[in-house]
Formats: sequence, structure tokens, C-alpha cells
Amino acid sequence: MFRSPARLFRALAIAEAITWTLLIGALIARAVGAAPVLVTIAGGIHGFVFLSYGATAVLLAFHQRWHVGVAITAIASAIVPYATIPAEIWLHRSRRLEGDWRLTETDDPRDRTWYDRTMRWFLHRPWALALLILVAVAAIFSILLLIGPPGGK
Repeated sequence: MFRSPARLFRALAIAEAITWTLLIGALIARAVGAAPVLVTIAGGIHGFVFLSYGATAVLLAFHQRWHVGVAITAIASAIVPYATIPAEIWLHRSRRLEGDWRLTETDDPRDRTWYDRTMRWFLHRPWALALLILVAVAAIFSILLLIGPPGGK
């Protein structure tokens, strides 16, 4: 399913937009009298996908060698409801999502940096990369749960 960076990024951009819909729908439902737990559930799902999208954007920023401004734009698009969709379209049209996973070293001197070597190691072991991202997202998610929801309780 995620045989290319573009497919992975598109899947998470769409998932992030869908979870915005869940969260907004839960907020509206709570405003008209539904149980507040709906917001807690939708917010948790959205938060997890939001962090997963951000982690993927960071991974692709390194993999695709985006400039810092492009990376920040991709990550920040998750903050605005549904903005991940136009961000993905822009990245696709500007050819910043092109190509396959870089699994082998080339003559490019950038391929010899420690983070490129590390990334290739993880790309050869997608289960380890998925586990690393899952653990990082879960840790950040847990810390944010301890801090509490945006705007307080």
C-alpha cells in the first residue's frame, strides 16, 4: 500500500482530514446536547492521526530532501482543518513527492550523511520504522494527554 512516499503521504493527508470531520462533528453534536465523551473519543483519534501525519511529514522532509520552509508548510497544514489535502496536492504538483523510497546509496554526497544511512536502514526494515514511529507518536500522545486538552478542561 505504501510502496512510494507519495502514497503514504496521501493516505495520511486524507486520514487527517477525515479525523477533522470526526472532531468537528463531535463538537457540533456536543453543542446540541450529545454526550461530551464523543469529543473525547473524536479528539483522541484526531490527535493520534495528527501526530502520525506530522511524523510522516518529517520523515518525507528528510527523504525527499525538502527545504525547511516546505517541511514546515507540510507539517503546519495539519493545524488548519482540511489543509492537508491542498498541501498534498501542492507537494504532488510541485513534484516534491516523486520517486520511490531511496533504499540504496548513490553517488550523491548527501547519501553518505548519518541520517540518510539511518533512514535507509529503517526503510529496509519497514516493521522497525513503523514501530519507531508508533512508539514516538504514542509517547508524544501520552505526554499531551497528561498536559490536558487545548484550552484546559
